Amino acid sequence: MPGGGFLLNGGGVPDYGSALTVPVVVTCLMAASGGLIFGYDIGISGGVSEMESFLEKFFPELLKRTTRHASKDVYCMYNNQALTAFTSSLYAFGMVGTLVASRVTRRVGRQAIMLTGGSLFLVGALVNAAAANLAMLIVGRTLLGLGLGFAGQATPVYLAEMSPPRWRGGFISAFPLFISVGYLVANLINYGTARIPGWGWRLSLGLAAVPAGVMVLGATFITDTPSSLVLRGKHDQARAALQRVRGKGADVDAEFSDILAAVEHDRRNEEGAFRRILRREYRPYAVMAVAFPVFLNLTGVTVTAFFSPILFRTVGFESDAALMGAVILGLMNIGGIVASGFAMDRYGRKLLFMIGGALMFTCQVAMASIVGSQLGNGSKMPKGYGMAVLVLTCLFSASFSWSWGALYWTVPGEIYPVEVRSAGQGTAVALNLGLNFVQAQCFLAMMCCFKYGIFLFYACWLVVMTAFAMAFVPETKGVPIESMGHVFARHWYWGRFVKDQKFADEST
Repeated sequence: MPGGGFLLNGGGVPDYGSALTVPVVVTCLMAASGGLIFGYDIGISGGVSEMESFLEKFFPELLKRTTRHASKDVYCMYNNQALTAFTSSLYAFGMVGTLVASRVTRRVGRQAIMLTGGSLFLVGALVNAAAANLAMLIVGRTLLGLGLGFAGQATPVYLAEMSPPRWRGGFISAFPLFISVGYLVANLINYGTARIPGWGWRLSLGLAAVPAGVMVLGATFITDTPSSLVLRGKHDQARAALQRVRGKGADVDAEFSDILAAVEHDRRNEEGAFRRILRREYRPYAVMAVAFPVFLNLTGVTVTAFFSPILFRTVGFESDAALMGAVILGLMNIGGIVASGFAMDRYGRKLLFMIGGALMFTCQVAMASIVGSQLGNGSKMPKGYGMAVLVLTCLFSASFSWSWGALYWTVPGEIYPVEVRSAGQGTAVALNLGLNFVQAQCFLAMMCCFKYGIFLFYACWLVVMTAFAMAFVPETKGVPIESMGHVFARHWYWGRFVKDQKFADEST
């Protein structure tokens, strides 16, 4: 008889009463360290793109244009497709890596995918540091992208499957927290290496091997998830892994029985996960797999993170001040993620979406007003207004981290049934990386074309995505991952698609 946990709030959703143990904390933190490679590369890419030694080596014509102010339009000063290709190429190959990882993760497990991703990123970092020409630089970015794709597909799912239900939001938010830490460290390194003439950019790119090494080391010493082990027929190892993270004295019978039941439900239908997620009963999960990455990119934070030093230079900051502004941005990211990690398991996901959306909208409209009125062709923004843009950008970043930044990894990582979990997470991460590629490639051209209107473009989308989150994203606070179908089956709209699968014994 599967099940046995007591029902949460009397709603047919079991709560296994799992304790917060040292093994589960250590295991999840080691897995979440994969976020370091995401954040480090985002920070490094933007800072290195602004270093004169890097531009002189690979983009000399662009350097001449920016130093001599050949263009009077400050919005278009950095508009160069070759430069944006340096950043965007990583995300194009990250999308490929995610799709490949989604196909093989059921056969080799989450742990092996994370180990592969870290190893690819490590090699890519070394190739980039030694780059002698643009072609070699792109090869390194290709390897980095494949590594990001593998890590991004496996890590959030790993954290969702290993975490105790009542603290799952906090544990999954450790992944975006590490992204923010990596971003902050990268900008601090950029601030220091920008003072090294000639080869400072090599040090910035090469030090990406450090977070990659941390991820490889972490993935080597952690166990695979019980769900992944059961999927591969390793029941004894799965039970041992669950017992290890829940504590030696913990009763894991109920949780393990529900994992077995969920996997057995998966095996009743041998149809591929990618084809299965398109069926009517999986409609909510397919919509979430598309909506979350689309809305994440339409917040505007991706391009702000990529190009924050360039953005700050555009509004009048000098090189060092622009890099320091990016450091402050990183600190705000960390503050928002930490606050979100504590709040989401106490107050729920919907509140975070609402507060974050309102604050981000306000910041985007205010930035459009300041930039539109104070920055014109050939003009330099007054210092006071430039500081206001910096403050608004930091507040926007903190609001994003509080809401979509943390919840993008938490909600998709926890909602998918086991039979489509790899496909759902893989689709979401692949689409996100693909949109990162499009945004990174187009942002400088959009800024040149839209000028201050680019902030209003993102503000309009913030209204749409906040309304979507409030109406269509169900509250998942404290719900065991094997029982997520209950939540969707009882949702006012998704209930017409999802049948309430009863894995647990409600008479318990």
